[in-house]
Amino acid sequence: MSSGLRAVARLITAITVVTIYIALHMAVTAFLDLRARDRFSDAPAHAAAFVSALDHYADGPVSARAHILRSDAWFEENAPLGESQSTVSSAADHAEEGRVSLARKYVAGLTAEIEKDQAGLDREVSSSTAAALYWAVPAGVLLVPTLWLRQRRRSGAAEVVDVVSRFVPHQPWWRRPVFLVGSWVGYGLFATGTFTVTMAQQRGYELPLEAQVLLLLGGLGALGASVLILRHCRPRSARSAAQALLADGRQPVLYLRSFADDETAARVDDGAPVNLHSREEQLAGALSAFGPVIAVGRPGEPLPHLGAARFYLPPDDWQPVVLRLMELSQLIVLGLGLGEGLWWEVGQARATQPARKLVLLAPGGLPGVAERLDEHLPTPSRLDEVTAGGSWISAVIAFDLDGTPRVHPVGRVPGATRRRSTLARLAARGKEAGLVSTTLSTPAHEAVRALKVALASVGIRRRTMVLRASFAMQTALAKGVALVVTVGLLLWLVIRALQALGLW
Repeated sequence: MSSGLRAVARLITAITVVTIYIALHMAVTAFLDLRARDRFSDAPAHAAAFVSALDHYADGPVSARAHILRSDAWFEENAPLGESQSTVSSAADHAEEGRVSLARKYVAGLTAEIEKDQAGLDREVSSSTAAALYWAVPAGVLLVPTLWLRQRRRSGAAEVVDVVSRFVPHQPWWRRPVFLVGSWVGYGLFATGTFTVTMAQQRGYELPLEAQVLLLLGGLGALGASVLILRHCRPRSARSAAQALLADGRQPVLYLRSFADDETAARVDDGAPVNLHSREEQLAGALSAFGPVIAVGRPGEPLPHLGAARFYLPPDDWQPVVLRLMELSQLIVLGLGLGEGLWWEVGQARATQPARKLVLLAPGGLPGVAERLDEHLPTPSRLDEVTAGGSWISAVIAFDLDGTPRVHPVGRVPGATRRRSTLARLAARGKEAGLVSTTLSTPAHEAVRALKVALASVGIRRRTMVLRASFAMQTALAKGVALVVTVGLLLWLVIRALQALGLW
């Protein structure tokens, strides 16, 4: 599926979801209006009983008073906000105060008022039914292309899914849904805690000290609980490589690296307001501008590292699969290191794939990498001149059409700052570490900027790479806010549906 068609598919899907939600809301509203009209159909009988109770008020004030109160309660509960409800209520008040003759005058035109209210309810039922049909038709029409585009997206990744799915460990069907729910609970707590702490600090001068302390402690408690929940649930709810490919539909980005680098890539750098996402997650977020990012997982690891979606190859027969995935991928991102298998991958990618398809990530402070790389290049890379430091990624190397390397050092973003933003500092410096946007420079952010420049230098441009990396660093907050809004809308719709069924 092309990028343009993928954008259209996402837009149509979003419009379809919104339209279906509105159609459901309109359908529930129409059903509520229909039930209200049906309930009010008994109004003439209750009105007659009310008038009869007024006529017999002098003969039996106790029993008549009970009939009057029952009729008044019925009209208050079932009548629309029209004239009949007001008339019965006023007449009941006059009767209660002993002015029975005045109450009888009030109900003289009650029958006409009931007919007027019934006509109004008929109009409301007609209007809400028409609105429900008006939204149901486009919802049904839009559902067809949405499902078709979804199927086409999945079919576009069928070949690579067929290769990868053979190397995805089997998991119980319930595992991912259960931990996915746990993750969303963590996201909700994270957003709630962040908002509560920020409000407690930025609006604290408007609150009593006790309320400010309670808000601050509650927010910090929610943040702490969210961190624990997310650290436990997110790796267990991560998509496998096959699931990520099916969900996206584009050709993948193949991320190759030494397994020894996983621990460094899994580090979580401080960010704003609180960062829970690793360097690899931010790198994968940037590369998702091209397609889903997949990687070979370390054999035997109990849980996958977050970032690139994992699959697991046998240790004695992995090379044919990697070669096949190189052919099926639209981009190969390879982190350099010292492993012999890694240099075999560099050699094969250089020999079998188009030059611009390969991007190399060079670490800092690792001796011998520049010399090994130059053995695979037509011209010296001079990599040792820019990788003297000990950074996670010190340089990004892209290749022209003729295979000439272009080395781009990774440096701090101009004007950006590296500052810490831990839970403790968030509590102490709310305004500075709150939801205010700040340009931050983290190792992953710097690497992504260099990666974007390196790709642009060989004619490959994706403008959203840095934005996607920044979003990946704040995914927990974004998902938490989305969860709170979505749950609120769904709860409101469920309550309306229960009211329509008479269960609320």
